[in-house]
Amino acid sequence: MATEPVRLRGGIATGVGSWPGTDPREAAATIVGELGELPHLVELPARGAGADLIGRVSALLVDLRFDTTPRGYRLAPRPGAVSRRAHDLLRTDLDALEEAWENAGLSGRGHPVKVQAAGPLTLAAQVELPGGHRVLTDSGAVRDLAESLAEGLAQHVAEVRKRLGAQVVLQLDEPSLSAVLDGSLRGASVLNTVRALPEPEALALLDTVIAAQSAPVLVHSCAEPPALGLLRRSAADALGFDLATIGTEQLDEVGEALEAGKQLMLGVVPTGVPATEVTWRTFAEPGVRLIDRLGFGRRTLAQRVAVGPACGLAGVPLEWSRRALRLATDVARAYAEEPEELSFS
Repeated sequence: MATEPVRLRGGIATGVGSWPGTDPREAAATIVGELGELPHLVELPARGAGADLIGRVSALLVDLRFDTTPRGYRLAPRPGAVSRRAHDLLRTDLDALEEAWENAGLSGRGHPVKVQAAGPLTLAAQVELPGGHRVLTDSGAVRDLAESLAEGLAQHVAEVRKRLGAQVVLQLDEPSLSAVLDGSLRGASVLNTVRALPEPEALALLDTVIAAQSAPVLVHSCAEPPALGLLRRSAADALGFDLATIGTEQLDEVGEALEAGKQLMLGVVPTGVPATEVTWRTFAEPGVRLIDRLGFGRRTLAQRVAVGPACGLAGVPLEWSRRALRLATDVARAYAEEPEELSFS
């Protein structure tokens, strides 16, 4: 559970995690400069194996590591090239963030920063056992993976906190959560199936990782739709999702999450470049209408709702990535300063 005074505040902008390009120093300087309220440690998956969401976790696990397969990653019996590369890339990214932190005059000031990692359910869904089946098919392996991740993330958070003199928010990314729950993952062959994981088991695994942390935890999912019912019942402090994926049937779950005391991180700016001209008002409107429809006061936007891009930005042009952060920042500022005055024709 969180023991720090920092929380994911409302009325601020942050990023999801991934970023285009391969230069960690340039990326860190951009993120720290554009996201003054809550910068994050970027992921640069264009650098290849060990740099993407799943591969980076090989640098964070305790007593477990990954190797590559033609389909992605698998558990490996001993450290190899992929594990070493993941460690080297993470060190490079932390050094770049520390340099940008110092240049911005933030070192030692307790300013918040966010770090991201794949959550235990997405890892179990996307990483294979040595025999080629998903980790998710072996309950013992799933448990070991979750416990290793919990310990490794606690160490990672402590290191970032010490290096930057910052307060840390931990984001667990669970893009595969809905597929894990509905049993839609493919097996190693057409003759193998991956069972749907019952919600109580999934919740226990997620909470195993959350409970081990000394930082507040945001669970983010880009799934369509996100499994908000399970996430609301988790020990997470905050929930993040793409607002465009929320239909009428999910409205009650969003309201219940707010009533349960969760903070929200709404993905309001699309990752794809819009076909028409847009302004911050284009992306502020859906969040305002959501809060109005749920019957909460507009001050909820300033107190409980952070905003950002809908998902990671690694796959879009750098120019749009930078503009997406600026648009999110403008939306957050409007939510923080004048939510009651916002109107849309």
